[in-house]
Amino acid sequence: MGGNPSFGGSLNQGRMFFRLKDKKDRVNHMSATEIIQELRPKLAQVPGINAFLQIPPTIRIGGNLTKSQYQYALQTPNLPELYDSAPKLEAALRNLPQLQDVTSDLQVKNPQLTIQVDRDKAYALGVTPGQVTDALYSAYGTRQVSTIYTPNNEYYVITELEPQYQNDPSELSSLYIRSNAGKLIPLDTVSKLVPSVGPLTVNHLGQLPAVTISFNLRPGVALGDATHVVQQQAQKILPPDIVGTFQGTAQAFQQSFTGMGLLLVAAVLVIYIILGILYESFVHPLTILSGLPSAGVGALLTLLIFHQELNLYSFVGIIMLIGIVKKNAIMMIDFALEAERTEGKSPEESIYQGALVRFRPIMMTTMAALMGTLPIAIGFGTGAESRRGLGLAVVGGLLFSQLVTLYITPVYYVYLDRLQRAFQDWNERRKARAVTHLDEAALLGHHD
Repeated sequence: MGGNPSFGGSLNQGRMFFRLKDKKDRVNHMSATEIIQELRPKLAQVPGINAFLQIPPTIRIGGNLTKSQYQYALQTPNLPELYDSAPKLEAALRNLPQLQDVTSDLQVKNPQLTIQVDRDKAYALGVTPGQVTDALYSAYGTRQVSTIYTPNNEYYVITELEPQYQNDPSELSSLYIRSNAGKLIPLDTVSKLVPSVGPLTVNHLGQLPAVTISFNLRPGVALGDATHVVQQQAQKILPPDIVGTFQGTAQAFQQSFTGMGLLLVAAVLVIYIILGILYESFVHPLTILSGLPSAGVGALLTLLIFHQELNLYSFVGIIMLIGIVKKNAIMMIDFALEAERTEGKSPEESIYQGALVRFRPIMMTTMAALMGTLPIAIGFGTGAESRRGLGLAVVGGLLFSQLVTLYITPVYYVYLDRLQRAFQDWNERRKARAVTHLDEAALLGHHD
């Protein structure tokens, strides 16, 4: 457990880290998400604090260190408009059923004391605004006036008021400013104190003032659905000159899933081209790729059964399935094609023999892949809960495709082979008719 008194640059916030026991040693073997859900109502009863719980991501991808895991940042050079719109959006997001722990780094109700200098009176008494600023900095700032050197170290000499004068705003009247004429002028003679409220800190993102709204997801809510509803509310509430963008993990999620579909299509296309070159056929690569839909269905069903979202880790697991699952069909089809070409067997007999002979290596490679990813799927190891989607996608896809492809791959092989042979017969008949027409045309020309 650790603490930091300066969370996000503000002294009124802190953060603590807890390392959980091994899952087998926890009460009811609760997951980290379940523990957080149990702690939330208990911490809400503690007076004087607002507690926000989150599971630190395995890899932090940009963004600020906020009180909740996902971030939505608002940017504009217009500070009053930013401070007016951000609380409205925060209140709207807090009412959404998909989100929880909605908060922001905007704190505009911090008590502050503004010193307004009467410039006419100050110039009449020989005091400039710069002298007022210097006097206040010497009293409340960190002005270094000297350095004390010792044989082993050096110490800075800082001027400041004694603590009893720093805590009472009325003591500002005890400050005196030396005028240009050398006289001491009381501060309250040339200025007045105006109590007000203002921002505790002015945060920036890039070069623009920004307010970051952070949120967590309720159990069972996918990040894609949450980002969609957040954008909908932002479009309704924010004025046109305020730009809202996701940061950190939510931003990485949007960027990654934008290209994930294209990446998946490109991977399948590259595999088809390579297999087509290898087998010198346009049809047999389709037979090999016929097991991929069943693997994808198995992966998605497993994620649905175990209430896991389709995140970046699980999508990587689905892409891994492309390389693992297609080896089953490659083993059978490679044997069947070789039997057809060298032994003259029919497609039905060759693929049947291929399924029998290659059954053992297919099961061995599948079990090796299953055993390798099973610890991730069951959440074994430190931080494995965040990567559990990858393991479940691979294990579920392998199990389902293993049961299905052993039956559907031979069927695809036989029917696609018949389709290929039918196309070849049609093409040969077309060529024969073309030759016949040429011969008839030549014969007619000869008679003429």
